[in-house]
Amino acid sequence: MRIAFVRPSMCGRRSGDALQPLVFALIKALTPPHVDIEFHDGMIRPTPDDLDVDAVALTVETFTARSAYALADRYRARGVPVVMGGFHPTMLPDECAEHADAVVVGEAEDTWPSLLADLEAGRLRPRYVSRNDADLTLMGDDTAFDRADYPPLGLVQFGRGCRYACDFCSIHAFHGSTIRTKPPAVALEEVRRRSEGLLFFVDDNLIADVDAARALFEGLVGLGKRWVAQVSMDAAADPDLLRLMRRAGCVMVLIGFESLNRANLKQMGKGANLRGDYARVLANISDAGLMVYGTFVLGYDADTAAMGDEVVAFATRSGFAIANFNPLMPMPGTPLYARLLTEGRLLHDRWWTDDAYRYGDAMFQPRGMSPEELSAACRRARFAFYSPTSIGRRLLHPRTNARSIGNLALCLAGNAVSRREVHAKQGRPLGVQERAATR
Repeated sequence: MRIAFVRPSMCGRRSGDALQPLVFALIKALTPPHVDIEFHDGMIRPTPDDLDVDAVALTVETFTARSAYALADRYRARGVPVVMGGFHPTMLPDECAEHADAVVVGEAEDTWPSLLADLEAGRLRPRYVSRNDADLTLMGDDTAFDRADYPPLGLVQFGRGCRYACDFCSIHAFHGSTIRTKPPAVALEEVRRRSEGLLFFVDDNLIADVDAARALFEGLVGLGKRWVAQVSMDAAADPDLLRLMRRAGCVMVLIGFESLNRANLKQMGKGANLRGDYARVLANISDAGLMVYGTFVLGYDADTAAMGDEVVAFATRSGFAIANFNPLMPMPGTPLYARLLTEGRLLHDRWWTDDAYRYGDAMFQPRGMSPEELSAACRRARFAFYSPTSIGRRLLHPRTNARSIGNLALCLAGNAVSRREVHAKQGRPLGVQERAATR
């Protein structure tokens, strides 16, 4: 039996910030040797629409759903069964079932073996529902894809889940309130196996379990690995923890600042930020010698069209190495989506398949501005932050970005990629640029 793993593109173009698809490495590790696997990443190159395989397995995010549906429809028209899994099918299994022969809801590790057995027996079920209790000690198969296709950034996962439940975030909707981590020894072995010069912990919150995280950091000390991780703001409020992270090799922390307005933070349920003082948090990070990758969302009820300029000024003044400025995105399955749908404020009930939607557009009617003003504010913020003048100013931040040659190089590379991607994706339709290719 031969199966094709496929990751669809978002805007039908090669993405310079595409990262290694770890899910396929995990699934391949669960695949028996007699099953041949091939992998196609639409983020890297056009995906063939004529595959000589017995089945296609697609991982689908909401932003790639339109492309995934087009690919799936073409494969099924040729008689090839299609399986869909990932965040989007978990949130909207009935919608995905219109384009797939089988939908995986939740994690794939505990459902993939039975799905394969059913596929070989010719009795594929329409739905496979995970218990979401996968054994996190499973080591991925490094041969699932060609690492040379991706930036030299090694990906490692320590745990799943987050102890916070922000109303715009789909992480809690997917994992619930459960937080699971690998035994530190297992994660450390994965770290040792990674040959890349820089690692990224893909956890949504690396300190979701603080005690487990400390044990991991202590084990990383002395390994000589440089890494980046996403953490909640309560980590940055703990100087001792930040210093330990620095000794363990951390060079940058990704933190969701989200808003400068406390009313917005309350509305989104960002409890960690409400308890933190941004000035003190940033001082702690600088004292530890770490760089900052900050994210912001614009469009909550207390925002106006001027907020984009304010957050850019804050991020630039604070010396953020990298930052994202996104319009508030109502993702299916989140409390935010349900609330805006009930209030009749969504501009497109299914923006991910709407012909009119373009990347960067507002998806709903804000309270304090028009949708067009929200889109323009985010676009202006992105372009301003990644202007040559802003990049030059931030590169010279002496206590973090310019602290070492390594920091300077990472900051410059991150800005170059982000600037290119911001300009390339802004205003593009989702999925429709996907071109059928001959195998």
